[in-house]
Amino acid sequence: MKKETIISLSQRTGFSVSTVSRVLSGQAADYRISAKTIALIESEAKRCGYTPSLLAKGLRTNRTHTIGLVVPCIGNPYFAMIASVVTAEAKRLGYTIIIVDSVESEADEQAGIRSLLSHKVDGIIVVPCGNDPSLLESVNAATPVVLIDRHYDNSELSYVCTDNYQGSVEAVRYLVACGHRDILCIRGNLQSSPVKARVKGYLDVLQDAGLTDRAMVRGASFSVDNGYLETKLALSSGVRPTAIFAMSNTILLGTIKAVRESGLHVPEDISLVSFDNSSYFDLLDPAITHVSQPINNMGTLAIKILMGKINGQSDANASIELPAQFVISASVKRL
Repeated sequence: MKKETIISLSQRTGFSVSTVSRVLSGQAADYRISAKTIALIESEAKRCGYTPSLLAKGLRTNRTHTIGLVVPCIGNPYFAMIASVVTAEAKRLGYTIIIVDSVESEADEQAGIRSLLSHKVDGIIVVPCGNDPSLLESVNAATPVVLIDRHYDNSELSYVCTDNYQGSVEAVRYLVACGHRDILCIRGNLQSSPVKARVKGYLDVLQDAGLTDRAMVRGASFSVDNGYLETKLALSSGVRPTAIFAMSNTILLGTIKAVRESGLHVPEDISLVSFDNSSYFDLLDPAITHVSQPINNMGTLAIKILMGKINGQSDANASIELPAQFVISASVKRL
């Protein structure tokens, strides 16, 4: 079927191309086009399923009403939730989201960003990987960029993230207060700013408690396999941890699998705490004690900051850390 255009609508309705264009672009009132003419053109456009060309519109307005979103792994439930919030908020404002999965690769991230720029997106929201902000900083000079969940040290790029340090401190303090001394910390991607902050919180609490020599920090990936393998190794070692602090919901799933395979029970034999929030945490038996991140607020603020940049607001730059919420459930035993 041939695609409908403003020209074909003009031919069928009998109105000029300029009149049809002004009606469909919402400019009818500016040109004093009659209500009857508006109704006829809109009715015919709806009947034939006309959709405007974003490319043509972008050439006229210098806007495409599209936003790029780059995440490290769309299969990770946490990043999928971020994508869902950002997409819904963008849609509410009349924008379409183009999602790029960088698969935790800085090279793939850079290739994805260049692809988004070729599509003339109006702005980009990024969960960055790697340690080099130079490409994003150069892009930001012409196309607004906002970071979400992660950020760079010594960079002026705007970002919204969780206070990962404080969330980690609360979780580990709770384990120590419950009598745990041998606490295994299974971390994610080593270059991730949240991981660096969470590990620092873990180590600082152990230092304050005089337990530095008992610190156990292992792993290097936000994956189920990482949680599974590191838990397997820990449970077969000479000093078995009494508690495990999983630094993501995916790591936690691997940990639970390894614990069950070992014939152990939570929390009777081993206690579990996780960073991240997930709808299935309360469905597990027992429900998981965890650090809940404010994903809805993070996504909404990222879009809000980006819109300010797109609209040229001089005060649009922002660096925001939102507080996490520590949720106590039944997965920790008091010793």
